[in-house]
Amino acid sequence: MTDVTVVGAGISGIACAQRCVAAGLSVRVLDRGRRAGGRLAARTVDGHAADLGAPYATVSDDRFRAVVDDWLGRGLLREWTDTFRVAGPDGLGEAKTGPMRYAAPGAMRSLVDDLATGIEIEQRVVGPIPADLVVEGAASRVVVLAMPGPQAVRLLQPDHPELAAAADQPFAAGIAVVARFAERTWPEFDAAFVSDLPIRWLADDGRSHGDGAPVLVAHTTADFGGQHLEDPDAVIEPVLGAMRQALGVGLEPVDVRAHRWTFAQPTAPRDRTFLLEASGIGLCGDGWSEKSKVEAAWLSGDDLGAAVVERLA
Repeated sequence: MTDVTVVGAGISGIACAQRCVAAGLSVRVLDRGRRAGGRLAARTVDGHAADLGAPYATVSDDRFRAVVDDWLGRGLLREWTDTFRVAGPDGLGEAKTGPMRYAAPGAMRSLVDDLATGIEIEQRVVGPIPADLVVEGAASRVVVLAMPGPQAVRLLQPDHPELAAAADQPFAAGIAVVARFAERTWPEFDAAFVSDLPIRWLADDGRSHGDGAPVLVAHTTADFGGQHLEDPDAVIEPVLGAMRQALGVGLEPVDVRAHRWTFAQPTAPRDRTFLLEASGIGLCGDGWSEKSKVEAAWLSGDDLGAAVVERLA
């Protein structure tokens, strides 16, 4: 009997697992991916780990501030910028100041790797969760599903229909495009919110990481990305065209890749950070928040972990 089985090794699942491990509970972490990270994924191009998912973190909660300060002190995070541009078909526009954004020199995935220190992650494709909470050959007192709601629904049916209904939540799709160039030829900028083009976000990944790599990352709009989930590479040329318009320069990449996100971002807020049912099933993730953020995902997992510890202590 395992105390806690966590399905999903993104930042929320690992935060939950760490809270439980710190309390002395036995914890098993399962994920279908080859390594931890979830939607803080990265792709290495010419030695540079480019962010495919969330490219930065902001801080508003004191608990998460302590975690961020630790990462800053050890060089896993760096202060990136508090200013983003707006952009559109006519090029780069005004600069808009906001909170400090913190980026990871080794990509945001490295933060999840750090949180997962000491935790063994089993690469498994998990099927529906039975009523007796026997998951992949082992029974658990609590099973945590740390993943987007639509994915949790698939694992909760057919044995947990009411919980599946509670987990269900609309998510927007998207496709990330990573383009590497021989040299940097575009105007100096950190990142831009884009409108009236097939992309909604464009970032200079080399500036965010601080290594100056000539790498740009763009994320499609939900509508455009959703139309091409079956063939993500089909967005590459339109996205490159949008990059050229947004930056006002010609761009010819030497390497370009597309990555599909079927569940990129939740589109409906929650009024609580997690759910833990009497059945022993818990739900957490960035969808359990007012706004999808790296901080929200960590808080969701940590809050659920605290509730699990309280229940099992």
